[in-house]
Amino acid sequence: MNIRTLDDLLAEEVTGRRVLVRADLNVPLDKQTGQITDDGRIRAVLPTLGALVQAGAKVVVCSHLGRPKGSPDPAFSLRPVAGRLGELLGAPVHFAEDTVGDSARSTVAGLADGQVALLENLRFNPGETSKDEAQRGAFADQLAALADAYVDDAFGAVHRRHASVYDVPARLPHVAGRLVLREVEVLGTLTGEPDRPYVVVLGGSKVSDKLAVIEALLPKVDRLLVGGGMCFTFLKAQGHEVGSSLLEEEMVETCRSLLERAGGKIMLPVDVVAADAFAPDAPHDTVRADGIPSKRVGLDIGPETVAGFAAALRGARTIFWNGPMGVFEMAAFAHGTRGVAEAIANADAFTVVGGGDSAAAVRALGLDEQAFSHISTGGGASLEYLEGKTLPGIAALEN
Repeated sequence: MNIRTLDDLLAEEVTGRRVLVRADLNVPLDKQTGQITDDGRIRAVLPTLGALVQAGAKVVVCSHLGRPKGSPDPAFSLRPVAGRLGELLGAPVHFAEDTVGDSARSTVAGLADGQVALLENLRFNPGETSKDEAQRGAFADQLAALADAYVDDAFGAVHRRHASVYDVPARLPHVAGRLVLREVEVLGTLTGEPDRPYVVVLGGSKVSDKLAVIEALLPKVDRLLVGGGMCFTFLKAQGHEVGSSLLEEEMVETCRSLLERAGGKIMLPVDVVAADAFAPDAPHDTVRADGIPSKRVGLDIGPETVAGFAAALRGARTIFWNGPMGVFEMAAFAHGTRGVAEAIANADAFTVVGGGDSAAAVRALGLDEQAFSHISTGGGASLEYLEGKTLPGIAALEN
């Protein structure tokens, strides 16, 4: 790809220049306290921000958080993020109360060399996500007016045709940040000629969410291990009853076709943890995957499946994992995700965690992030890249 990098920008002397950094600071917040529960995405952008601060740039950071309705909503304010970002950078982060209004302009104008400002949530402005090119472009004009150069370090958003991702690069000198560059390099390895055996682990709720990536990866992988809620549609396709487990009836025939075409590559659970209800304290036990009682719901893969998946991962040389194996947020149903994650971490392989809930699970379960070769910050973006789709944010950097 023909993309200029942060190092190219730094070589041009950025001292005193205003640099707009599109980051992905879409962190989870506790609904009761408003506190950040996982700062992984904030830490991921620190190498880029630190390099710009060190070089004396006036750094203007912008991001979205959640899905506000195109107008200010205190529940989605980035103010808590400004505080945490300042702690991690070791210097105060100036916070603008709006995206492109009076507060943003005055905050940016007041920056000294090497200082950082964070704009309020981009999605408080309807122009950020608008499908109307004129409205989106008008917002991009206002954002671009705040800066002299643009850095995209928000890999988790590059699959969106949003103003700050797609339109602003057309208006400013633009480069890829350290995180985006690393993500593209890693995913390029997975889509190129990865070391074999190449094993992919897919979990999460729905087959429909992962169908395109399954179709794209199936010819390239040696084994595809399927867990999480999506496994029950595959089990149904094999003719098994799945009780009241999550099931996409409209996907059963598709799963049956995938199993026929896979030639034995797809590995499904042989046992599951079934509960009386979807609740953290629900009575539960382990049952055979082909014998789930009619009124019970499968909420995790079982220990025999964990052992089988671990054996398949042990000899792998390249591993990609996207999606938890069960409802890991509930301690009783986290054992499958933990077991598979530990097997991936211990494998003598190039290991990539595909962002989203998988990355959250690694941190929530207290696993060592350094045990994995790469933890992506973009769940949807990483899947679309592996599907072979053109990502608008990457295309904008190539132009």
